[in-house]
Amino acid sequence: MSACATSPAALRPVLAERGQREVFCGLTGIVWLHRRIQDAFFLVVGSRTCAHLLQSAAGVMIFAEPRFATAIIEERDLAGRADLDDELDRVATRLIARRPDIRLLFLVGSCPSEVIRLDLGRAAARLEERFERSPRVLAYSGSGIGTTFTEGEDACLSALVPTLAPTLAPAGREAPARLLVVGALADVVEDQFRRLFAALGIGPVDFLPARRADAMPPIGSGTRYVLAQPFLGETATALERRGAVRIAAPCPLGAEGTRLWFESIAAAFGIDPALADGVLSPPARRAAAALAAPRARLAGRRVFLFPDSQLEIPLARFLARECGMILTEVGTPFLNRRLMAPDLALLPAGAQLAEGQDVERQLDRCRAARPDLVVCGLGLANPLEAEGFATKWSIELVFSPIQGFEQAADLAALFARPLARRALLEV
Repeated sequence: MSACATSPAALRPVLAERGQREVFCGLTGIVWLHRRIQDAFFLVVGSRTCAHLLQSAAGVMIFAEPRFATAIIEERDLAGRADLDDELDRVATRLIARRPDIRLLFLVGSCPSEVIRLDLGRAAARLEERFERSPRVLAYSGSGIGTTFTEGEDACLSALVPTLAPTLAPAGREAPARLLVVGALADVVEDQFRRLFAALGIGPVDFLPARRADAMPPIGSGTRYVLAQPFLGETATALERRGAVRIAAPCPLGAEGTRLWFESIAAAFGIDPALADGVLSPPARRAAAALAAPRARLAGRRVFLFPDSQLEIPLARFLARECGMILTEVGTPFLNRRLMAPDLALLPAGAQLAEGQDVERQLDRCRAARPDLVVCGLGLANPLEAEGFATKWSIELVFSPIQGFEQAADLAALFARPLARRALLEV
C-alpha cells in the first residue's frame, strides 16, 4: 500500500477533547537532547520543582557529570528583591568558567520563568555577546503550560534552525540536493541509517541535531528533509521558511515503517526502485523475522493509547499492522494531519482517534474497553496497574532507540514485556 494513499482512517472524524491533561513538561526533552549534542549544555531557568524533575528523570546519570542544570528562581527573585538578569548572567558566567568544553549553551524556559516574564531570548543574545559567541547561546521554552513533553525537543530544534549556515550554490546555479534527517536519534540508529543511505547512493546526508555543535548542518533551497520523529511541527515550519522541502513519509518504526520511510526518500532522490529493493529487502526480512517472537505474544491483544508523546499514531500503525494488535483507542495530544498523513493512511479503518485529552472521560472509556495493554504516561500508569491493567510508559519510547530495521523487534518487545510480567503475576 502506498504510504500516502487516502484511507478511511485518514478521513475519519477525530474525537476532540479539551479538558484536564496528564502529561510531563518539555523540560524532560533535555534528558535525551543532552546525550545527543555532546558538547551542549542545557541551563533550565526554573524552580526547585524543575530541578527535582530533571534529577528524577535523569537519575541513571548520577555517576557522570551531566550537561544540564537548573538556575533556581528563589523567593527573593519572585519578590523583586534581586535583578534576575544579573543573577542569570552571574550563573551562566560561572558555568562557562567551570566548563570551558561547552560549545552550545541553551537557556531553557520553564513555567516559573514564563509566568514572571523573564526574557530568555534577550538574555541569550546578551550572553552570546559577552562570551564572543564562544559558546553560542540560544533560548527556547520547555514550559509545560499547554504543551507535552516531546515539544521540548521541537522547541529546541526550531531555535537551532535560524542559526544554521546557508547552503552554498555555484554562481548562477541552484544549490545541490542534500538530505536532512530531522529528530534526535541514538548514535547507533544514525550509524545504521548512514550505511543504508550510502548503499542507496544518497548523499550528502546530514542529521539535525548533529552530535556536536560545530557539525550542525547547512540549510537552504537544495535541502530535502525527512522527519525521524513525528512531533517536530514547529521545526518543520522553520526549515521550510529557510527553503527546505519536506519528504512525506511514515515514521521509521518497525520493518514496514522503516522500509516505507527509506523508499519515500529514495523516490525523492530519483533512486532506481530495483536498487532500493535490493538494498532494503535484506534488512526488512531480518526485521520481520525478528518480530515473530514478540508478535506471538501481542497478536490479538487489545491496546489503548493515551495521548502523551505524539508518537501514538505511528506506534498504533506499527502495533496493528506489524504486531497484530487491536486498537481500541489512539489518543494523541495534537494531530498534525499534514505531517501524520502517511501514518494515518495506514491505520486500520476501525480505530478510534482522539485529539487532546479529558483525562477522566478517557479513563472511563479505557475501563469500559478493558484493553490488555495501556500505553500512557507515568502519572496514569501506577493507578491503572493497581486496577489490574498492564501498562507501558510512553516516555520510555522516547528514551529508547526504536527507529530502524534493527530496532523493530526491540520496539515490539517493549510492549510484550508488560504482558509477560502480568502473566507471571497472575500465576
